[in-house]
Amino acid sequence: MAGRERMASMDAAWLQMEEPANLMMITAVLWFDGAMDLERLRAVVRERLVERYPRFRQRVVPGPLGAPHWEDAPDFDPDAHLSTLRVPESAGHAGLEALVGDWLGVPLERSRPLWHLHLVRGAPGGDVLLARLHHCIADGIALARVLLSLTDPVEVPGAPGPRAVELEEGSEVTPSGPERPPGAPGWLRLARGARSALRKGAELVREPILAGDLVREGARGAAALGKLLVLPPDPRSPLRGPLGPRKLAAWSEPIELERVKAVGRTLGGTVNDVLLTVVTGALRRYLDARGAPPEDVHALVPVNLRPLDVPVPRELGNRFGVVFLRLPVHLAEPRRRLREVAKRMEQLKRSPEAVVTFGVLELLGRTPAALERAVVDVMGTKASLVATNVPGPRQPVSLAGSRLEGLTFWVPQAGHVGLGVSLFSYSGRVTVGVASDASRVPDPGALVAAFQDELDALAALAP
Repeated sequence: MAGRERMASMDAAWLQMEEPANLMMITAVLWFDGAMDLERLRAVVRERLVERYPRFRQRVVPGPLGAPHWEDAPDFDPDAHLSTLRVPESAGHAGLEALVGDWLGVPLERSRPLWHLHLVRGAPGGDVLLARLHHCIADGIALARVLLSLTDPVEVPGAPGPRAVELEEGSEVTPSGPERPPGAPGWLRLARGARSALRKGAELVREPILAGDLVREGARGAAALGKLLVLPPDPRSPLRGPLGPRKLAAWSEPIELERVKAVGRTLGGTVNDVLLTVVTGALRRYLDARGAPPEDVHALVPVNLRPLDVPVPRELGNRFGVVFLRLPVHLAEPRRRLREVAKRMEQLKRSPEAVVTFGVLELLGRTPAALERAVVDVMGTKASLVATNVPGPRQPVSLAGSRLEGLTFWVPQAGHVGLGVSLFSYSGRVTVGVASDASRVPDPGALVAAFQDELDALAALAP
């Protein structure tokens, strides 16, 4: 793509939100069985990432009046965006978590395309790929699909020919195709696209990323905006407060999805309801251990607004909103918590909040950075964490010939929110990941452990 191209306002909003203590990076950790062939990985990255999506060859430059633009990076070398790191084998899982946490606080180089892949050698079990990508390139759902497009199905003996890489919940990763012609402008096009995706069952995540029927009427949209404006700040707790430059990461061993489904079948609720209930219980345990009252807190939940029955567009970009899900932390009884989570999720599915927040973010991308940060900070006081639930492939896949064993994935915590909780399912198992600001949650591993304990407690009620 020659010359300069003005950055879309929604993408510019995420570029302008970045601060030294709050980087707007999407981070993924993928771990493999054994060692990976570095040269083969480089070839895959060049063919399926750099050559397919122009943004990975472009840098960000200021345009007239300071508006950011995309520009082809001079002397671009894709190999400069793929480096190797090493952790001592004696460091174990904790050493790998510490390494990832360190990189969560390192900004991407603004003079180059805003992405980097680190191949980590020496981790227990096999090599690890740490991917860091700026949110201005695309939203987390699009970038998850992009990263998964680098993989290939693992051939199953006796299977009839090659299989597509199918995602949990029935979606499919396909290579990116030509740019689709724009449809109707504005929010109407987004609502139509969301309805189309729901009708065809092609959403990447049904809940909570794509939160139900997004039919919009003007009055309901105005009511939702009013609700967001008057939403009170979350209660004071160890989860909220000033942020610092040091970040931390922790994640669980993969958990069998069938165990989660069994709880939902017995106690009532979707897989997502069960997982969010477990997150809520883990937060209750964490706050109680620190002497904090178990008050309800809000989770910012991304909602995908891009139809996912079509390939990711070559220009990528951000097409999502957020909803504020109030987690019933105050409820001590797990079954009551599950019923309440399911009830609140059902209400959000009928809410126009996601499209409203998309419009707000798009508008903020056209405003001065200082004004945008002030508005985002105010919105950020109304939540204590970001929660995402992203499904990966249903069946095992490989990357550059190495079998993928598991992965976890985080989106940035905008608005000075210091905690991110991710749920990523792959090949019949789900991994919970916690990314935190060290000033807010200095022991993310304790939250992971609380998640495991809470799942055990809920499962015990559903023998």
